[in-house]
Amino acid sequence: MEKINRFNVVHRFRKRNLLIAINSVAALSIFFFGYDQGMMAGVNTAVEYYTRMGFAHPDENGEPVITNSLLQGGIVSVYYLGTLIGALFGGWFGDKFGRIKTIALGAAWGVLGATLQTSAMNHNWMICARLINGFGTGILNAIVPVWATETAEHTSRGQFVAIEFTLNIFGVAVAYWIEYGCSFYQNGESAFVWRFPIAFQIVPLLVLLGGVWFFPESPRWLCKAGREDESRYVLERLREDGIESTGKAEAEFQDVRNIVELERKNAKSQNYLYMLFGYKSGKLHTGRRVQLVIWLQIMQEWIGIAGVTIYSPTIFRIAGLTQDTIGWVAGLNTITYTLSTLVCVFTLDRIGRRWTLYWGSVVQGIVLFIAGGLSRVSIDAVDAGNQSRANAFGGGAVAMIFLFTMTFGATWLTVPWLYPAEIFPLEVRARGNAWGVVGWSIGNGWLTLLCPVMFDNIDEKTLYIFAACNVITIPMVYCLYPESNQRTLEEMNLLFAADSIWNWDAEKNYKLLVQQNPELVQAAGRGVSVVDPETGIRKQSRNLSLDVGAMKTGGSESEDEKMVTTHHQA
Repeated sequence: MEKINRFNVVHRFRKRNLLIAINSVAALSIFFFGYDQGMMAGVNTAVEYYTRMGFAHPDENGEPVITNSLLQGGIVSVYYLGTLIGALFGGWFGDKFGRIKTIALGAAWGVLGATLQTSAMNHNWMICARLINGFGTGILNAIVPVWATETAEHTSRGQFVAIEFTLNIFGVAVAYWIEYGCSFYQNGESAFVWRFPIAFQIVPLLVLLGGVWFFPESPRWLCKAGREDESRYVLERLREDGIESTGKAEAEFQDVRNIVELERKNAKSQNYLYMLFGYKSGKLHTGRRVQLVIWLQIMQEWIGIAGVTIYSPTIFRIAGLTQDTIGWVAGLNTITYTLSTLVCVFTLDRIGRRWTLYWGSVVQGIVLFIAGGLSRVSIDAVDAGNQSRANAFGGGAVAMIFLFTMTFGATWLTVPWLYPAEIFPLEVRARGNAWGVVGWSIGNGWLTLLCPVMFDNIDEKTLYIFAACNVITIPMVYCLYPESNQRTLEEMNLLFAADSIWNWDAEKNYKLLVQQNPELVQAAGRGVSVVDPETGIRKQSRNLSLDVGAMKTGGSESEDEKMVTTHHQA
């Protein structure tokens, strides 16, 4: 394929090896995301940092005394404003100019933001740097999951994305241990303690920026952009072994081309405002999909991961752990958290997205109720002067913290990032995924500001609020979120074509549309050949429609069918 750079890895690898190469690059971006998230927790405790920024000073024991909590929270929270703006920009840019160019752009912005953070001399400088760094992260978060899902097979799509998010939490763990090691340098009083951990993130970003150009563009975006020869070639390298053609790549290509035609017939051009309210989206119902991904990401934060992270040092102290021991225990928690994500790698494509969320919500809700109760008993024991009782019940609360983070890593960590990259129409997939990042930014920023206030006022009872949110998610997912597992990306338009918001209606309507459009998605999804075995001629789509009543309105070939057939024969 002369149109694709001869140094591109698509010419060297095939099938699973090519998928592994693509997802290694995607994982590098997700690793940076995790590292960037985990980094600020340690930076905020560095003496030179918080005195330079002017929101705290050390007490006689060297512990930080916060004098301006608004400034402290603002420096952290402005990052999420950057991710929100960056995601919206990245989604638009990704749909217009492609996935590869968008990843490179996000990495470049990330390098700029990290460089400015590393060299920050005051809080104004740091706030601007955090905003720029968040902008780059938002671009990457909007496009990388889309690139990964558009290249993976529908039977293993969840597994590959889950592996990427193992690297996400590994990034959190790396950030923690680097900062833990740096904290001993010059008694923790040097600027190196916080500048080096920030600068370290530049390394994976530079590798990403330089390496992504040697990887293939999404075959689905290529088809949408009219570059069909390149799209067919990339799909052939992804799906065929080069020895004997199975027809799988050609079948998938025809599905993609048909869905491009269908989307353009069923909806007008969509901007972000149109998408939010579903205006002129017809049977594609983009407004419903936008609401689903925004609230799924918001609930990911409100089920308790941010709150548990903030409150866990308090629980560790109640359990009688010394400050040094707390450091080791917190670090151990990041390791078990990372390992727990491997559960999702092996279960997500087996039990599906919905059941993964179900069992996560059940276990997390129970654990948080127990953790809140044990914390209250421990606090009362401390007030009564019974330290042994406080240590015992506090130890139980510590165990609940470990169990919660492990369950979250195995369930709710990955699905809210995978689902938005799966369910949107190809025409607006990057922008649709950007709405998911907007939801994450809102949920994270909102909780970052509220959590300290909640814990200050109602203490461990905050955990009960998070537990209740886990309970709420169960009927929410059951009623509103259709299953995307083991379905091709092209099938999602059929899955969301129902006018009803309820999942059971969506599934019923989906089954009718599959019968009505046998050549639209079943070729790649169910192994049906796109070539007529008797004539050797490619089958033509008979009825590209998202309306279940279309088959009832006429028995002969419709004008739309004639138009599509003519287009394919041209």
